[in-house]
Amino acid sequence: MTPKKILRRPQPDSSPVWGASLPPILRRLYAARGIRSDDELSYTLKHLASPMELRGIERAVGLLAEAIIQKQKVLVLGDFDADGATSTAVAMLGLTMLGVADIDFRVPSRFSDGYGLTPGIIERLHHEGELPDLMVTVDNGISAVEGVKAAQNLGIKVIVTDHHLAGEVLPDADAIVNPNQPGCPFLSKNAAGVGVMFYVLTALRKHLRDAGSLPTPEPNLGHLLDLVALGTVADVVPLDHNNRIFVEQGLRRIRKGEARPGILALLEVAGRDYTAISSTDLGFVVGPRLNAAGRLDDMSIGIACLLADSPDEARRLAKELDTFNRERRTIEKDMKAQAQDLLASMSLDIDGLPWGLALFDPDWHQGVIGILAARIREQTHRPTIAFAPDDDGEHLKGSARSIPGLHIRDALAVVDARHPGMMKKYGGHAMAAGMTIDKDDLEAFGKAFDQAVRDSVKAEDLEAAIVTDGPLSVGELSLDTANLLKRAGPWGQHFPEPVFDGEFRVVNQRIVGENHLKLVLQPMDGSGIVDGIAFNTGPEVPDYTKTGARVVYKPDANTFRGRTNLQLLIDYLEPLPV
Repeated sequence: MTPKKILRRPQPDSSPVWGASLPPILRRLYAARGIRSDDELSYTLKHLASPMELRGIERAVGLLAEAIIQKQKVLVLGDFDADGATSTAVAMLGLTMLGVADIDFRVPSRFSDGYGLTPGIIERLHHEGELPDLMVTVDNGISAVEGVKAAQNLGIKVIVTDHHLAGEVLPDADAIVNPNQPGCPFLSKNAAGVGVMFYVLTALRKHLRDAGSLPTPEPNLGHLLDLVALGTVADVVPLDHNNRIFVEQGLRRIRKGEARPGILALLEVAGRDYTAISSTDLGFVVGPRLNAAGRLDDMSIGIACLLADSPDEARRLAKELDTFNRERRTIEKDMKAQAQDLLASMSLDIDGLPWGLALFDPDWHQGVIGILAARIREQTHRPTIAFAPDDDGEHLKGSARSIPGLHIRDALAVVDARHPGMMKKYGGHAMAAGMTIDKDDLEAFGKAFDQAVRDSVKAEDLEAAIVTDGPLSVGELSLDTANLLKRAGPWGQHFPEPVFDGEFRVVNQRIVGENHLKLVLQPMDGSGIVDGIAFNTGPEVPDYTKTGARVVYKPDANTFRGRTNLQLLIDYLEPLPV
């Protein structure tokens, strides 16, 4: 494992005055994550921010109500990731529940269409004779200036629902609902695309109720919260209080077996018990299987799985998605090996690498370069862009992943300002972005990106670090703590799952499954032993039995042959000084 600094999460100067009924460990963990009142730990729906605070929502609701009354044809335009898929499913199901009779969806192809609403998509709809009266974008559209114009030129009204950062020019849509558009007072700027679409539905339901035109019985939009939870976690948006409400409410539905058959089927093919899942399962089990369709084939398969009413149909589609995910893993493994060779050719040691990495191989797959960039970023702790050939043979598509302290979209804006036209298009968030360049500009772009990174961060920002919640006491190192922490979420981006560190004697160690390190650990005070496992270490590891180890871990409940015991899931370990 790459050496890392182990930093401990700062604790408030004084003990919190709230949460008197909470176990001490939870009071400490919540306080370190910025919780300041009991209300922030209440995940009832009444604590959600009001949808009416979203700029443009009244106009969007008016257009949708008009579409219902006039029986207009509505087309939902989605995106090819998990947030886009869940947003599309929520829009399709919710609008149908509220009275839209003629509705369908389209998802751009990652390979032939690119991202979002483009003029090419409108041209294809026109050619097919499938023009809708109203188009609703979900998880995209805020940058679709030309696409919106093309739609309106053919008489299509456009509602943009999105959460991405706005550019200097907004599309001239009939309505825009995006908490990150200029002038929007909505407090939860971290909503995922699926959360924005859910808010539009709740506002539409209120409008129809007030007008006396709601279908009977009144639709229960709570039935969609499992999808909202999945999209929110899978898109790795910060889990502020509003998003934690969405995720917790969705998890409760899933644990009761009240989720969409597609979500239950995806958990089934992954071997997960839906009654005991956590937000981590949504992010690392369900999300990747859903994303695999958009990465390798067509996200319409993933959306079909989420929309399936029949458990048998959902199970068939979930197995297909699982196959895609296995294929994605194989491609990713090969690409990572190629990237390792490329890194080795650039420098013999990490100190000689550029501060901003721009990597390319002609055999890399467009659908997996984002994951590859993330893996290389984790290994090198440098902002990384992985490029793959575009279908036209003249351009390269890149996917970027950043490090804490560098807003990757801002860094790309610096490159664009210094070298106008080098990037044909770009966009993204603080931690992830995408761009297209001419293949002949790769070397120049790499140098420009490296310089932009050097101008934005300090050398110490490139040092890999892992932040922990400190040690667990002997009394806290228990199965009860593992179960308590699992129930205490939802954990996620900016509300991180608790992770601890401590020094242990290593009683025994062995490699299992070729790449995983299984250990038997004993705290240095000589108290009872505990199992630990570190995944994907590779077969070559130090002999920790001779030195002991400092271990960064999460306590977990491991069930084997009908017995459940404490097991430490090891994120990082290093030998103790001898």
